[in-house]
Amino acid sequence: MEKTNIGMACDHAGYEMKTLLMPYLKSKGWEVKDFGTYSAESADYPDYAHLLADAVEQGRVAFGISLCGSGNGINMTVNKHPGIRAALCWTPEIARLARYHNDANICSLPARFITFEQACQMADIFLSTPFEGGRHLNRIRKIPLSRP
Repeated sequence: MEKTNIGMACDHAGYEMKTLLMPYLKSKGWEVKDFGTYSAESADYPDYAHLLADAVEQGRVAFGISLCGSGNGINMTVNKHPGIRAALCWTPEIARLARYHNDANICSLPARFITFEQACQMADIFLSTPFEGGRHLNRIRKIPLSRP
């Protein structure tokens, strides 16, 4: 059975976009787990990014969407987890390639630099694009610093 659950995390700068994006994703059939923050009050993105990354690594959610103002800070944080391949996405083509070539499991969005419509489009593409595999699989296996 294919997983249809995703996790979302943000800081204060991504809160408004997250509150708009969650119902949109639910309307598309996704079960969405919210890892915070839960208001627009100033918040530190690592507090929520680590919760999301843990859930993706442990398979409690199939994918993640993380948001902060530029997308950079939260993306850097989730990528500290060895089982995470997060991609900072700012165009639909970047979102597609993140999945198709890089098998990304978290899509990081720059909430202050994209519209709601762009966020929806990138989330749709990210969540529906399969990993191509093939030559890209070998490259992905070389990403972790420690290899079996």
